[in-house]
Amino acid sequence: MRFGFSLQGRGALADRETITALARRAEALGYDSIWVTDRLLIPVESRSAYPYSATGAFPLGPDEPWLESLTAITYLATVTQRIAVGASVLVIPYRNPIVTAKALATADYLSGGRIILGAGAGWWREEFAALGVPFQDRSARMVEHLHLMKKIWTNPRVTFEGRFTRIAEAGGVRPHPVQQPHIPIWIGGHSEAALRRVVDVGDGWHPLGLRPPVTLDPPEMAAKVGRLRGLAEAAGRDPDAITISFKAPLKLDASAGGTRRLLTGSPAQIVEDLRAYVKAGVRHFVFDFSVPTGAEMVQTLERFAAEVRPAVCA
Repeated sequence: MRFGFSLQGRGALADRETITALARRAEALGYDSIWVTDRLLIPVESRSAYPYSATGAFPLGPDEPWLESLTAITYLATVTQRIAVGASVLVIPYRNPIVTAKALATADYLSGGRIILGAGAGWWREEFAALGVPFQDRSARMVEHLHLMKKIWTNPRVTFEGRFTRIAEAGGVRPHPVQQPHIPIWIGGHSEAALRRVVDVGDGWHPLGLRPPVTLDPPEMAAKVGRLRGLAEAAGRDPDAITISFKAPLKLDASAGGTRRLLTGSPAQIVEDLRAYVKAGVRHFVFDFSVPTGAEMVQTLERFAAEVRPAVCA
């Protein structure tokens, strides 16, 4: 069982000293992964509904600081020694896939093989428009980009003929990632289409849950894991080779009552919830601890490592 947390790289926790201290403290406490989120622009006026909010409103304003994900990943891999560093999730259509592949391969090479690529198709129409990327074909663009990135990571030269990118034979793709056969690709999203993308081009499934209207409680998670396994078997893939992760908010709160939300409550209650997710098939948790300051984040990291993690792993 593996445990990580969302370092975010945004808002008050985007401070250089804070993210450095948190990454190093998490590594010292034995966490397995740290993650940054991805945004390039935050439109001031938007009609797009955020899919992980009951109201559709995006939770952060346009003036929040936000670190660029690929740069932040490389920095965090530099200031740590063991812990895996990931994007949760990188919006794949936003960037040229050759540049993305080279940046991630470089980070994996320099870190000794510690990068995980959480990959998503994106949802914010106005951000796509500002970047000059068509919104309608984002899913097809994402899948093609990922196929191309895998070719760049695994071949001495690359030739590619796709709908969105065409490359005559070219070298210069080394150094390849340290991880073999390539950097793990964990596909975000919770829909049937997302599950099919996992089987098509992914090494893992990385949904975000417990953010209504998206829930993914343990029974729903178990059903989707079962569906994913069936799709993998039908495609001739080994279901056990696909990593099942789960990203969700978690709050240690002893005052939570009988109507508490999942992953909110006392350490004992959270242990019970996590065991239910383990039974559903989850093997790598990524938590959004949602605390406003670096000091509170350190305290939460320490409490979880001491009071929750040992019981889940027992």
